[in-house]
Amino acid sequence: METTELLAGDEDMLGQIRRQLSRFSKTERKIAEYVLNHAELIPTMTTKELAAKADVSEASVVRFTKSVGIGSFKAFKILLAQELVNQEEYITDFSITQKKDTPYELFQKVVHVNRGAIDLLLASIEKKELEKAVKTLQNARRILFYGVGGSAVAAMDAHFKFTKLGYQVEYHADFHYMLSVIPFLSENDVFVAISMSGETKDVLELARFAKQQGAVLIAITNLNKSPLCKEADIQLATPNVEKDFRVGSITSRMTQLTVIDALYISLVNQMGEGIIDRYQNAREQAVKLRR
Repeated sequence: METTELLAGDEDMLGQIRRQLSRFSKTERKIAEYVLNHAELIPTMTTKELAAKADVSEASVVRFTKSVGIGSFKAFKILLAQELVNQEEYITDFSITQKKDTPYELFQKVVHVNRGAIDLLLASIEKKELEKAVKTLQNARRILFYGVGGSAVAAMDAHFKFTKLGYQVEYHADFHYMLSVIPFLSENDVFVAISMSGETKDVLELARFAKQQGAVLIAITNLNKSPLCKEADIQLATPNVEKDFRVGSITSRMTQLTVIDALYISLVNQMGEGIIDRYQNAREQAVKLRR
């Protein structure tokens, strides 16, 4: 990400934009004023939408983000979203041991953390990449999900949900089991790699192996230049919401599960009422088998 003197120091981005209003061109000032007055809307906007609201061109929006020291509009949205959710209150590191809050106070902080993570996810996910992922999964013959540690929770959830849709789905925590399954993949199959860092060795090795067989690689990973991001055919980028040292994969797990839910619901929507009939049939059988 590019940075300039504008983003130097401890002052937040909105504060620096406000302070620098006088140095902007007429067009840049129109964008800046809209951003300052409607900051909470920006993380979910496209360059086209912001351009229309500020009555400027899309190219002007791109130039504005660079003039304030950000390499892209996408990065600008994420930085802005991070400010809006007030990240300094997050309980994503060992600082929670330094203050003895009540259980309810900690509950409130957890809610705040997860809500903030979802807000950031709106800015990090690319609409075109999400649509491409849904289309790819919709036409898949076979889908493999894999993640380790906290990301394994999202992989297991995906395995359960996509199996209910009638797909041939595989997930197993054992690396060697997955290694034995991948040679049977082809260009009609999809490997979904889930990793917060995008650097987990087991995930990377399986992802690369799946690509060698011709499978499409979808990566659910943080927005960065990680090896997994570079390898992926489709990138579903999650925001960087956790520090290197953390008490648990709280916010990252929440964003991963949300991406899985979005993919699942999108496929349900594409399948229409027919899938609901299948669900109802399964439910009726489950009711009969209750003991």
